[in-house]
Amino acid sequence: MSSETLYKSFVNAEKKNRAALLTYTVGGDPNKSISLEIFREIAKSGVDIIECGLGHGANIGDGGAIQDSTYRALSGGIRTDDVFDIIKDFKDESEIDVIIMTYQNKIMSYGEEKFLEKCRESQVSGIICVDWPWPLNLKFSDKCKKNSITFIQLLCPTTNEERLNKILNDAHDVVYYISMLSTTGQKLKVSSNEIIERFQLIKKLSPEKKCIIGFGITADTINDFKKTDACVVGSALCREISNSINKELNPAINVGSMVRQLKDNLNS
Repeated sequence: MSSETLYKSFVNAEKKNRAALLTYTVGGDPNKSISLEIFREIAKSGVDIIECGLGHGANIGDGGAIQDSTYRALSGGIRTDDVFDIIKDFKDESEIDVIIMTYQNKIMSYGEEKFLEKCRESQVSGIICVDWPWPLNLKFSDKCKKNSITFIQLLCPTTNEERLNKILNDAHDVVYYISMLSTTGQKLKVSSNEIIERFQLIKKLSPEKKCIIGFGITADTINDFKKTDACVVGSALCREISNSINKELNPAINVGSMVRQLKDNLNS
């Protein structure tokens, strides 16, 4: 079952005394075939879990690098079914977990039941929905659980402890901590120590849950988080895809090189 394998991916990284490495790229950027090649290269380069963005025209949580990737994918004609195709083709040859990052409107317009059915068919392990907060997402979260898909609740720096406890109580076995009040791809506006302190509070309140840390993590800062459960790098990879395209280089190869460096830094 995909939700069980997702949790095991965090456990396997923990056994190696490091955080799990997650990468984020937009599904279908710059096109369907190269997006699949990027997934393959990321997998070869040692990623633990792949986070795939489902492009949205009003991606309010994303900074410039991810917006550029989203624009390329959408203007190239990539649709939701195309992204599911990419994930399915990848999962047919890989055991690495894939989670989808999307927005409520994308799920609602597609149809909740149909969306979850496509997730099952494509072997999607988890869903992050940026603009569907607790407790409004609880019915959909329950549907995910019944389909063996992990719905990943979001936690913020401004979430007070009472609300934090309630969200964690309702959450599946993986949550996502947004490390700072910003869009993606910005420099860390708080210290790594402050983020880790907040992570430790989350773990104190719910020790069994695995917590992903995201926003502002780069090759320069990732080693600071090696003792956490997991961290995700996305904007740097999307920026590399843009740079490679502009220089007429192979984005898959260059992104793979970046992921190897991230993994090396996490292991150092």
